[in-house]
Amino acid sequence: MTTLTQEPYEESAGRPVGYATHDVTNQPPPLAPYDASADTALLEGVRREGAGWAEEELRRLGLRAGSAQAQEWGDLANRHEPVLRTHDRYGNRIDEVEYHPSWHRLMRVAVGEGLAGSAWADDRPGAHVARTAGGLVWGHTEAGHGCPTSMTYAAVPALRAEPELAKVYEPLLTSREYEPGLRPPTGKRGLLAGMGMTEKQGGSDVRTNTTAATPTAESGVYTLRGHKWFTSAPMCDVFLVLAQAPGGLSCFLVPRVLPDGTRNTFRVQRLKDKLGNRSNASSEPEFDGTVAWLVGPEGQGVKTIIEMVNCTRLDSVMASATLMRKTLVEAGHHVRHRGAFGARLVDQPLMRNVLADLALESEAATTLTLRLAGAADRAVRGDAGEAAFRRIATAVGKYWVTKRGPAFTAEALECLGGNGYVEESGMPRHYREAPLLSIWEGSGNVNALDVLRALGRSPETAHALFGELALARGADARLDAAVARLESGLAEASETGARRLVELMALTLQGSLLVRHAPPAVADAFCASRLGGDWGHAFGTLPAGADLGGILERALPPRT
Repeated sequence: MTTLTQEPYEESAGRPVGYATHDVTNQPPPLAPYDASADTALLEGVRREGAGWAEEELRRLGLRAGSAQAQEWGDLANRHEPVLRTHDRYGNRIDEVEYHPSWHRLMRVAVGEGLAGSAWADDRPGAHVARTAGGLVWGHTEAGHGCPTSMTYAAVPALRAEPELAKVYEPLLTSREYEPGLRPPTGKRGLLAGMGMTEKQGGSDVRTNTTAATPTAESGVYTLRGHKWFTSAPMCDVFLVLAQAPGGLSCFLVPRVLPDGTRNTFRVQRLKDKLGNRSNASSEPEFDGTVAWLVGPEGQGVKTIIEMVNCTRLDSVMASATLMRKTLVEAGHHVRHRGAFGARLVDQPLMRNVLADLALESEAATTLTLRLAGAADRAVRGDAGEAAFRRIATAVGKYWVTKRGPAFTAEALECLGGNGYVEESGMPRHYREAPLLSIWEGSGNVNALDVLRALGRSPETAHALFGELALARGADARLDAAVARLESGLAEASETGARRLVELMALTLQGSLLVRHAPPAVADAFCASRLGGDWGHAFGTLPAGADLGGILERALPPRT
């Protein structure tokens, strides 16, 4: 019999002597720590849209978002997914969702940094821009926990349709205190809000909802019976819900815990097994005698909750722009350190074209996001022109920027090659996240048709859009020609061609913003490719004359 003996373990340069089969070379170092706010287009946009006063806070948040600790929180929150507990050990129905501690750490920072409802309690001009910019930065950690913060932000203007309810709940929804756990809402230091609109038979067609709302003897108080199909973040404290009252589809406030401390009926039937967004629990709740308070008049549910939807659509644009920026930073870091065929990848001409093309898309998305946030901020403060612009441009941005996310993320992943296809890189999580943002808060068709409705019902929205485009008139012939095509296309607008029309709106709007605010290298390449037709069907097909170096120098964070 042969006896196998093991060589003694000795440390040498961090590996066991006698077992190393190769040295690791030509691999990038870890990206973290890095500064997630090191984005010239972001910082310029923040100043331009009236929130320059928040820059120091953004830079501090950027260092925290890019820290190894915060990046690990994002990874752990997605690896250890939420778990539904329908009953306690004694058989009592509890309908609670357990999250990994990393989820709560991410949430505590997000709420504490004002990324939930606190902008509504901030009188400073640019407060809503600062919040959006904070989302663009802190979103480098992970996307799932942005859902409850977004819904909490969006619930405030809808709740104001019922001033007595707003008086009670708004101070808690605008708090910077994160206090998880189900307890009577008014006994907590801060609240989170969710939304329950869709049902299995209708989806986006919420007027087909069958959840019934029955008035009680107490004015404004109803009981609900029905089953919602897709309600995210079921551990939120309160929800805005659509249900059929005697007067038609109406909006209601549903607390998880009633004022007397008893659990409201909110039976979580299951959590969705989703493609991405795994850290965030999305559920199917059942209402059966569930106590609810009417928000706004009976029959005006869609009108009441549409304010919430407008806000969450802006956040969908923001989240997609964040995902683009995050994956661009990952790709840029990799190609700066990876060599192939005798040169660093970042110095290879074709890779430079790919990366510069991605950088253009990312800057256009970030710039548009901040312009939309500026419009929202000024609309809240009574600017009618900005309100009209926000009405149409948010739907345009929601359609286009979120549509670009999946292709963008796939190309950024490909920059890492096989390294990007393994879970450890983080890129697969980003790739799975990307399609979500074009689905939630209205899919592509819903938003494209919403643009047509805005044009038909509110002619001032078209005036506001073309007024914005006119600010760049004469600066670039390709942009001028595209705006002329858009004007002609409006006369022939139809549902069949809605996507083409909205796509052209988005591209001319992005082109206008870049021509006015970005360096010539960026604006010229964008107009040549996206508006002038000198472009292929994939990223990395910018024209030969594009200033790739100028684009990349602006887009990539400083070398570390």
